[in-house]
Amino acid sequence: MTGESRPLAAPVADSTGNWVDRTAPSWSQPFLRLARIDRPIGWWLLLLPCWWSTAIAALAQRAPWPDPLLILLFLIGAIVMRGAGSTWNDILDRKIDAQVERTRSRPIPSGQVSAKAAFVFAIVLSFIGLAVLLQMNRFAILTGASSLLIVAIYPLAKRVISMPQFVLGLAFSWGALMGWAAVFGSLDWRPLALYAGTICWVIGYDTIYAHQDRRDDAIIGVKSSARLFGEDTKPALAILYAATILMIALATLYSGGGILSLLGILAFAAHLAWQIATLDADNPAHCLKLFRANRDAGLLLFAGLALDVILGAPGALILPR
Repeated sequence: MTGESRPLAAPVADSTGNWVDRTAPSWSQPFLRLARIDRPIGWWLLLLPCWWSTAIAALAQRAPWPDPLLILLFLIGAIVMRGAGSTWNDILDRKIDAQVERTRSRPIPSGQVSAKAAFVFAIVLSFIGLAVLLQMNRFAILTGASSLLIVAIYPLAKRVISMPQFVLGLAFSWGALMGWAAVFGSLDWRPLALYAGTICWVIGYDTIYAHQDRRDDAIIGVKSSARLFGEDTKPALAILYAATILMIALATLYSGGGILSLLGILAFAAHLAWQIATLDADNPAHCLKLFRANRDAGLLLFAGLALDVILGAPGALILPR
């Protein structure tokens, strides 16, 4: 990256022209866009740490497979809670969004939905998320409820700290605790290590995402890790992603992960290295492409973990439990 040595390309527009715009009833379209149903990458990135944690807990438990009910509950919960969080974010950011080229077409700043209607919608989604959470054990319910404060304050972080992506990491990585809590009804250092590694991953991929808005953020005074790292973004990503791999590897291997888990970790690491090597931080479309590619990176890791649970033999363990 070369700072401002060449002009930034125009930010990627927020309209998508996908199935929501083409086929959903017109009255529902603004609410589906509020919940980002037309942009599944968000709920994927919220879901994947839940699935990782569930699979690692299954390794530690020597279960025959990751709990299929938890896999389904986390899928539903990730979709609705991402929708609730995105709606809350848009309510608080409606004035900022109106000043940013990429976001001014969102339902609230464009006048398609009032802030009051959006608030009611967020409450409805939150109650659906609560219904999902109540299917788990008491410790997992309390662990999940503990994330609400972080989710609530994240939209305000960009006004206060230079790296609001850290607060996003605290919120979006919470699933790294939830899978283990739902299986064991407790936590130890292994899910905490997974949580720390996932926070670094979130900061990394959201830094890439934030480079789309670096020009507008500088004009209106919004803080971000993209502005903080600037031309040092690639070295910063290398440090963040190295910490990600180290922490996830420790959590996995000390939970009984074997060769298949290790292959999943190596595939995940290779994908993150590719992101760093190919990043063009002055190209918003490319930044968006790399950001979205983190779904595939996370699925590679989950595939290795899940296959290790299902197919791995005790003799293949690399480190003691």
